[in-house]
Amino acid sequence: MRLAVYCDGSVVVTLPQMAPANIIDKFLREKMDWVLGKIAFFKQIKNPLLPGLGRKDYFKHKNQALELATNRVNFFNNIYKFNFNKINIRNQKTRWGSCSTRGNLNFNYKILFLSEKARDYIIVHEICHLKQFNHSKNFWSLVGLGMPDYVEARKEIKLNGGK
Repeated sequence: MRLAVYCDGSVVVTLPQMAPANIIDKFLREKMDWVLGKIAFFKQIKNPLLPGLGRKDYFKHKNQALELATNRVNFFNNIYKFNFNKINIRNQKTRWGSCSTRGNLNFNYKILFLSEKARDYIIVHEICHLKQFNHSKNFWSLVGLGMPDYVEARKEIKLNGGK
């Protein structure tokens, strides 16, 4: 089961198809404090990182996001020199980026609307997954090579309501 609380206050539960109702109720009761905490957190954010963006915005900005991501991946990969397959732009609700085991780098088109520091962090983070497919000490050391102030960028994303 998966539980998500979004910045607009909506709560989404994803379950296996045949999950019994009593398990769902128990799961939600156990997570109620967490859900209420997340809703309260999002309510206190005065300037959310991103405005409400939809499908039309994705198609409008997809190519611009691909150009930005390609340029920044190439810039940072001059440091790392890792092999990668493709760069893809997606319209995701819960991820800024991902790296597949096939070497594909995927980025949310909404990185266009982030500060330069925040989007560079996301790009460096995914590039480093090409070498370290985890979040070990070695992974964070790699991130620090390309972006010594990555901790500040992570805080910026977290404090401004982005996830």
